[in-house]
Amino acid sequence: MPKNYIFARYNHLLIMRKVIGIGETVLDIIFKNEQPIGAYPGGSAFNAIISLGRSGVDSTFISEAGNDRVGQNVIAFLKENGVNANNVNVFPDSKSPISLAFLDDNNDAEYIFYKDHPHDQLDFVYPDIHPDDIVVFGSFYAVNPAIRPQMVALLEDARNHGAIIYYDVNFRQSHKHEVMKITPNLLENLEYADFVRGSREDFEVLYKLTDPDKVYNAEISFYCKRFIYTQGSDPVELRAEGGFRRSYPAPETETVSTIGAGDNFNAGFIYGLMKYGITRNQIERGLLPEQWDLLIGCAQEFSAECCKSLFNYVSKEFGEEKKGEI
Repeated sequence: MPKNYIFARYNHLLIMRKVIGIGETVLDIIFKNEQPIGAYPGGSAFNAIISLGRSGVDSTFISEAGNDRVGQNVIAFLKENGVNANNVNVFPDSKSPISLAFLDDNNDAEYIFYKDHPHDQLDFVYPDIHPDDIVVFGSFYAVNPAIRPQMVALLEDARNHGAIIYYDVNFRQSHKHEVMKITPNLLENLEYADFVRGSREDFEVLYKLTDPDKVYNAEISFYCKRFIYTQGSDPVELRAEGGFRRSYPAPETETVSTIGAGDNFNAGFIYGLMKYGITRNQIERGLLPEQWDLLIGCAQEFSAECCKSLFNYVSKEFGEEKKGEI
């Protein structure tokens, strides 16, 4: 058995911890100098789950996929990378969403989204959730009113079974006109979360704030005490209970693309929770500074690895090395 995984005992059986991701699936078409240079399966939670699957973490993904070649490719890609895709539904008349990502001179991306998905009903059978499993969710999918009942039911089930809930806000400029409509769902997500991560861009869109302390004190801390604020190549800012705060400089990286950087930050953080055997009880008691350092270190390592290529996830070679660490 992997040496650093936490196992729970149920009816005299040992069950290994797993990660459950829920989110959209999309085909990312990447442009440089206005010309397409690649097309890869993507989605916020999807990217994180692929990286975790490649790194040897028991992973399951909940989503919808289009009834077309793109949808078939998405499901096959999940399976090829060690992710359980049994909870990805395909509806007969649906088409797969498309994202166009335009890289600028700094290899940062500007996005245009196209979606022809008439259902938005998220019909799935809940996977078994056990104590200290980890649920990761985020982006507009997490606040979409059309699927809110199903999202809340999953989060409630996760909380009732003692899972750790990780929320990536990931709110894009393209949804700015819907901020007022989705705010109740956003606040409810913050209440469910054990960890909240968001980028400077997210909170500028949502609150017109760019100072991490103002974001934390005014908008986050009442609902969730553990907050991670990322800002590209600038330091990661951490705020937690008891006034704990740290700033982590970003490692120097030769960046090919920043697509998936935040998603893989999430993957690395979750990988760290697994690798270092951090449980929900430890989180509720308050993590030690050394534990935070290890978790953010893993998050930054995964994020930097993703930025080294056009792909939305860590490389298979990197994943193989990580399998040896757990």
